[in-house]
Order: sequence, then C-alpha cells, then structure tokens
Amino acid sequence: MAVTFSDLHTESGLKTLDEFLSGKAYVSGDQLTKDDIKVYGFVSEKPGSSFPSAAKWFDVVSSHLAASFPGKAQGVKFAGQGAPAEAAPAKAAAAADDDDDLDLFGDETEEDKKAAEEREAAKKTAKKKESGKSSVLLDVKPWDDETDMKKLEEAVRSIQMEGLLWGASKLVPVGYGIKKLQIMMTIVDDLVSVDSLIEEHLTVEPCNEYIQSCDIVAFNKI
Repeated sequence: MAVTFSDLHTESGLKTLDEFLSGKAYVSGDQLTKDDIKVYGFVSEKPGSSFPSAAKWFDVVSSHLAASFPGKAQGVKFAGQGAPAEAAPAKAAAAADDDDDLDLFGDETEEDKKAAEEREAAKKTAKKKESGKSSVLLDVKPWDDETDMKKLEEAVRSIQMEGLLWGASKLVPVGYGIKKLQIMMTIVDDLVSVDSLIEEHLTVEPCNEYIQSCDIVAFNKI
C-alpha cells in the first residue's frame, strides 16, 4: 500500500515521517529502495534530535549514497534556499521530480535484464558443479574375442562431457579367450546420468562397433 508524506520541510511533516519510521530501518521493506531515495529528496536536511527515527534513517540513506557517489561535493544552492546541498546529486533530482519513474540507478534496460539472466544462469551452473559426485565402475563387453580391446577403450574414453572424468581401467578375462574392459569414472550427479551415458553414447554408433553391452558393477557416492 502506498504511503503519502507531505511538507517534509516542516516539523509537522518530519513528525509524521518520524512516527512512520519508528522501529523501521527503511521506508519499504528491510533494505534501501527507490522509496527511500524519493523521500530523502524531500528532506532538506538531517532531522533534529526531536525526530530520532527519521534522523537515524537519514544517516543510513546518506551513507548508502555516499558509497555510490564517492566524489567530494562542492555545494549547490537553489533559488529560495540558503544552505548548500551537501547530499548526493540524486537528492536534488528527487526533489525536482516526484514521478514514479524516479530511479537513482537508472531504468532497467533490456541489456540489464539479459545480464541479470546470464548471472542467474551462471549461479545455477556453479551450484550444479558444486553438487554431489559419484564413483562408478563399469563393465564394458566386446562382441567377441576378435574385438580390438585397445580401440574399444579408446572409443569409451572418447566420450567427453561436463561432469564426467574417466579413471583407471583394466582387462578382465571372461572366458573362451574373451576379455571385458573394467573402467572407473567419476561423475557429477546433477550433470551426468549413467543410464543415458550407456544408452545414448556407449552402445550406439560409432562406439557399438566395438561395444556389445555395458553394465554398472559398482556405484558409490563420494
């Protein structure tokens, strides 16, 4: 719900503001917003000790603006006012313009929105990269004893994707002169599905020229 303030250059106006800010740090919510900047623009100077809540709020907003505008102010005078403005440049703009489009940091453009979306996407990717990992042992079986096991292993390791790291391997006799490849891999759980890895990569072309089937021997969370 919108809040209306008037005559903030008078004691009655400051009293209304002080009562409103009692027990609050900001005009709206728990952090600095456009509402604070707009109200600040209409307060000509720091409220006196008779208005402790408003004075404390004034100091907080001033500190935020000082951080945003680190340059040293030289003082600005306005017609009908004798004291120089020591506050940030935005204060004068706020006093001169009370429409709802006032924004100290500028209106959000399409470029700003795109940049914000990209930052969110990067955060989500970072979270995925920080998610749990698993150690998996695979049995990779050839078609027969004539399958080139060196090329079979090369085909397996040729599968590369984010969150997948191939590890140690060895050949294990199965019988009738046939050997299978046992190979370790480490995966990031949110990025790699072992079932998809097998069904969509290892047992389809071109890998299926050497690989007959794959089985999960062990699956352990790290």
